Amino acid sequence: MQVKHRKDLDKNLLLQAIEASGHSGRIISKSSISKENRKEKRPWYQDKKLRLTLASGLIFATAIILGALGIEKNTLVPFYLASIILGGYYIGKSGLNSLKRLSLDMNFLMSVAVIGAAFLGEWSEGAAVVFLFSVGNTLQNYTMDQTRKSIEALMDLAPNEAFLKNGKEEVLVSVDDLKVDDVIIVKPGAKIPIDGTIIKGYTTINQAPITGESIPVEKTIGDEVYAATINQQGLLEVRVTKLVTDTTLAKIMHMVEEAQNKKAPSQQMVDVFAKYYTPIVVIVAMGIATIPSLVFGLEFSEWLKKALILLVISCPCALVISTPVSIVSAIGNASKQGILIKGGAHLEETGRLKAIALDKTGTLTEGKPRVVEVEIIKEEEGINPLALAAALEKGSEHPIAKAVVEQAKEANLNYHLNVENFEALIGKGIKGEINHKTYYLGNRRLFNELKIDLSNLENLIQAYQTTGKTVILMGTDKEIIALFTVADTIRKESKQAILSLKKSGIKNITMLTGDHEATAEAVAKEIGLDSYRAGLMPEDKLKEINLLTEKYGKVAMVGDGINDAPALATANIGIAMGVAGTDTALETADIALMGDDLTKVAYAIDLSRKTLTIIKQNIWFSIFVKAIFMVLTFLGMANLWMAVFADTGAAIIVILNGMRLLKMK
Repeated sequence: MQVKHRKDLDKNLLLQAIEASGHSGRIISKSSISKENRKEKRPWYQDKKLRLTLASGLIFATAIILGALGIEKNTLVPFYLASIILGGYYIGKSGLNSLKRLSLDMNFLMSVAVIGAAFLGEWSEGAAVVFLFSVGNTLQNYTMDQTRKSIEALMDLAPNEAFLKNGKEEVLVSVDDLKVDDVIIVKPGAKIPIDGTIIKGYTTINQAPITGESIPVEKTIGDEVYAATINQQGLLEVRVTKLVTDTTLAKIMHMVEEAQNKKAPSQQMVDVFAKYYTPIVVIVAMGIATIPSLVFGLEFSEWLKKALILLVISCPCALVISTPVSIVSAIGNASKQGILIKGGAHLEETGRLKAIALDKTGTLTEGKPRVVEVEIIKEEEGINPLALAAALEKGSEHPIAKAVVEQAKEANLNYHLNVENFEALIGKGIKGEINHKTYYLGNRRLFNELKIDLSNLENLIQAYQTTGKTVILMGTDKEIIALFTVADTIRKESKQAILSLKKSGIKNITMLTGDHEATAEAVAKEIGLDSYRAGLMPEDKLKEINLLTEKYGKVAMVGDGINDAPALATANIGIAMGVAGTDTALETADIALMGDDLTKVAYAIDLSRKTLTIIKQNIWFSIFVKAIFMVLTFLGMANLWMAVFADTGAAIIVILNGMRLLKMK
């Protein structure tokens, strides 16, 4: 339970209010990852409710066996009464509390039914009602706990202890005692205990627990690492950047907990229905018990029994639990895949999407330029022109310069050449001397000013530019020796992601980008988009979302959660990608993808649609069972224990059906 209150409020008053309602509680901190919230797992036989249920069942079974052996019925009454008291302790307690609050629930209905059975002398049926209902509650609690195991699984991901570097020593300490700027040692094969930045070492890290990425990521000095991810190779020194309660893992856990507690529209509808339904059932049952005997002179005990059976079969157990178990299971499943869904409302809305708009840079593409083509026209003194270009660019922080250096690294070229008289030519490029020869690297304008004939390269340059690539020329003051093209490369999974979205039933997939027309057209064509809009400002993207909403109804926007904020907020569902460690995106998006895998969007849609289907199945099944047994009751073909068995059985079937979502892949 989450309660907003004044800072000066005595929290013990909250606990007293909880106890007054018939429940127990304890105050925990915001993040379940803290050691103060870690509950010791008790063996099943220490569960008081389970012990009482087993005792009730044992005594009830003993009475049934003694009855079958010919023991007189009146002699067995103490056995049945003991079974009722033991099995019905918590049922009666909750029923009494619901009566005090004037919010009648299923425990109240069962309590009335048992008292009525005792009044009629049907002690065996009363004991059967209590035992079966108690078994049903125990199974419901167990299965709901299973659906919430995703939180415990997340909690167990991160280690409780870390090796703190203290001078030249390593001291094993609790993660709760780590402070920002502490330095910890992470050994090869170990889990990283807390968020931080690498200050020494190189490794590959399995980030699947946080981002859902299956491929390990290379990390070196200056890179961020997250709690619960796995250091696969090198020995690392990591500077702590967040307290244990503020790590990305802690935020994920907190969000999943909140999301599982937020009611979906269908759940709210069922809850409102149950609120009015239960009192109506009680009034109808009272009418059935009294009117036939008072008005028509019929036998009171017969109609009282029918009223009691109606009370039992009318319990909305299966109906009430049909939606939350499905929502909790789906959100738990999604969190394991690196998909954070903010609540049941967003989960249901995702299943109704008809159109999706995607940002280009950083969503469909890598978001950083790469050298795509290297056209070598002439090698200078046996040195690859790409090595010469990288030597000129190695000191620059410009994205294109980094792309050139990265390409030289991948080609295993020696680009650590001595550069003299380096000069940046603003708006045109750069120049510098290598081995006493001046080289130029830049755009067409630079070489036009050097009076170099480019006519033989004109068609090639135009062909590259029409596909949205940036062309970089390299040469001397007399000739061109190489041509490079640079482009923001499309993510390898983008094409598959678009195909998956179409299979999921999305009617229109469009790209909204601020990039120019040629680049947008090339990307849209390559990955198979339905449409695209180029040259858009943030406010233009918002207008496009509104147009899509008018045409298709339900629209999602997929972006990075920051530049696309207006469009993400306007769309029915805002989906932010690659937000591990990004607080703003985590908090603003309706759905947050921890990694950069665009295929997770289709997974979320399929999961949502499966959830909606299961919720509908559960609701209609619950209503069908109720209707059948109500008819049987009035035909005189149902008794109390059959009614309870049907009600409990329906609830368990509904729960198991909802739990299938935990296993969806």
